[in-house]
Amino acid sequence: MPLLNKLRATLDSAFLLTGRGFSKLGVTPTGWTFVGLSFALLSALAYGNRGSPWQPLAGLLVLASGFFDIVDGAVARATGRMTKRGAFLDSTLDRLGEVAIYLSYTRARGESLGIKLSGVGIGERSERLLILAVLSLVGLASYGVLLVAVVAILTFLQRTSTAWMNLSKEGSGRGPS
Repeated sequence: MPLLNKLRATLDSAFLLTGRGFSKLGVTPTGWTFVGLSFALLSALAYGNRGSPWQPLAGLLVLASGFFDIVDGAVARATGRMTKRGAFLDSTLDRLGEVAIYLSYTRARGESLGIKLSGVGIGERSERLLILAVLSLVGLASYGVLLVAVVAILTFLQRTSTAWMNLSKEGSGRGPS
């Protein structure tokens, strides 16, 4: 059993207390899921800013996102509001937050090393928003989300490949950090 799963099992009672406490604020488990997603998206924005001063803030925002990912499930368990639909939404939005963080970090990190990644990839933010908007307008929002996820992954792979190839050409002799 992975270490974090062992730790999580020992913390179940603390999570239940956390869930009871946060449930008193009147926010639903789904509401807490969106709070966590908001922190993930803010983290992505912080990673997307060039320069190391933003990295500590981005790291704190990632931790806040993770904390509220615990809170949403704890509130659901404490209030008996666990549903398959809620579990699906939670997992889906967790992945969305992760994709946003990794896409922003990949671009920011590459650019901080002098590699221009703006315009690299088939799906910059404007393209992703356009895909989702158009498919939503014709009643196919779920396909829009799926297509945006695929485009985001392809963009991530394209940016990673571009950065890797450009950094390989430099021959700096410096290993990965």
